[in-house]
Amino acid sequence: MTVEIDLIGPFRVRLDERIVPAQAWSRRDAANLVKLLALRSGRQMHREQLIDRLWPDLAVADAAPRLHKAAYFARRVMGRPDAVVLRGEMVYLLPGVPVSVDVEEFEARSAEALAEGGQAAAEAVLETFDGEPLPAEVYTAWAQDARERLLTRREQLLRQARRWPELLERDPTDESAHLGQVRDLVQAGDRRGALRQFDRMETTLRRELGVEPTVSARRLREEIEAMPVVTPLEALAEDGRLGQEIRFCRTPDGVTLAYAGSGAGPPMVKAANWLTHVDHDWSSPVWRHWLVELSRRHRLVRYDERGCGLSDWDISPPSFESWVLDLETVVEETGLDSFDLLGISQGAGVAIAFAVRHPERVRRLVLYGGYAQGRLVRAQDPYDKRMHELQVELASLGWGDDDPAFRQVFTAQFMPDGSQELWRAFNELQRRTTSPVNAARVLDLSAATDVVDLARQVQAPTLVLHARNDHRPPFEQGRLLASLIPDSRFVALESKNHILLEDEPAWPVFLNEVESFLAD
Repeated sequence: MTVEIDLIGPFRVRLDERIVPAQAWSRRDAANLVKLLALRSGRQMHREQLIDRLWPDLAVADAAPRLHKAAYFARRVMGRPDAVVLRGEMVYLLPGVPVSVDVEEFEARSAEALAEGGQAAAEAVLETFDGEPLPAEVYTAWAQDARERLLTRREQLLRQARRWPELLERDPTDESAHLGQVRDLVQAGDRRGALRQFDRMETTLRRELGVEPTVSARRLREEIEAMPVVTPLEALAEDGRLGQEIRFCRTPDGVTLAYAGSGAGPPMVKAANWLTHVDHDWSSPVWRHWLVELSRRHRLVRYDERGCGLSDWDISPPSFESWVLDLETVVEETGLDSFDLLGISQGAGVAIAFAVRHPERVRRLVLYGGYAQGRLVRAQDPYDKRMHELQVELASLGWGDDDPAFRQVFTAQFMPDGSQELWRAFNELQRRTTSPVNAARVLDLSAATDVVDLARQVQAPTLVLHARNDHRPPFEQGRLLASLIPDSRFVALESKNHILLEDEPAWPVFLNEVESFLAD
């Protein structure tokens, strides 16, 4: 006869080949009695001591009937008359029967792993004993000492195994766990991810504890910020595999446009979106990973629309027609006959219009974070219109200032999960890309965009992607586009960033979906 009792993770009693089902322990006193005796060496305990632990508010005489009843139900559940035995002043669990309790093995193996040191040794113990000890007894006084002892041992193993996310899930204010994650990211070459983790730590400590990171932590951040940055883009450019060429062309109505080509492979043209700068974007952490990955797979052509980047800023108020004309001009200048067309955000509507007018040139259409109806077109009440007017006013008043406070409103919407480093980069990107007047014009024109009728006329196979919790064009607009375009497929991305970040899970999903679609 062998008996195994598990107190780490779900409570389980196994007698030979029979496992007592969890639902059989409907009597909590019976389950607690078995657990408490299992934790004791020798599986025995003095009757009054046991009563004091399980029913501390009752006198011995009043608690005695509860003890007898708990023992009775434990025997019934386990199907053995000797499951719990009361002899004189002592209470026994399966006297004379070998009982194996996972807690004892856990303590022995964890002590060996901690003495041995090393990540692998700790991982082996954690994988064998997966779960918290006595999870159902979080607020039960009798289990408090044992639970805290075992949790402390488990925490030591987690640190040795470098499982920082699990430690932070238990205690988000654990500075040493945050710094462990920071150091691992640095070692993996992810400087940006390390700084982002530091930002999370700083925000959490201020919000939850009202304190700043320690001096040593701040010193570590300074060391990380001082590290030389070698990006994938720069590394590729150094050995000649990737670079960009910037050129200029002129629209039929006399506006000079800047456009750039990079990479090699099947051609992809990207319609201009909210505020670009073909030169600055090439090294900005906001767009760099987009350009690297797309240029790695394609001959990528992109441009600055009128009023932005290296294109003419001193222009007449743009129109949706002029935006489409900008795209047509660049395509003609490059001499591309057939290509894949990418429309991001504001560029989605322009890409749709181009695809309808030139179906013979667009092989496949990819739309990310786009919208069929601008903010004013889809406005449901005066609040929506007032919010639009407020954003236009913010752009008009503070776009060109050195103080980024006005532009920060847009930054927080475009990449709410971005690090402080990314937010600073996006604030600077906005300042560089256009004037306050042109920024306000773009907002007004975008808000009035309506391509519902055009979307129904698209002939090219189309992939529509949208972040599920996008803070700019709502998720419903992505769904609307996919429902309007006849030959389209829709992919929802688990993100709330309008501009996908390099280190978020949605980014590789986006790349895989796009490349699979274009390769079909």
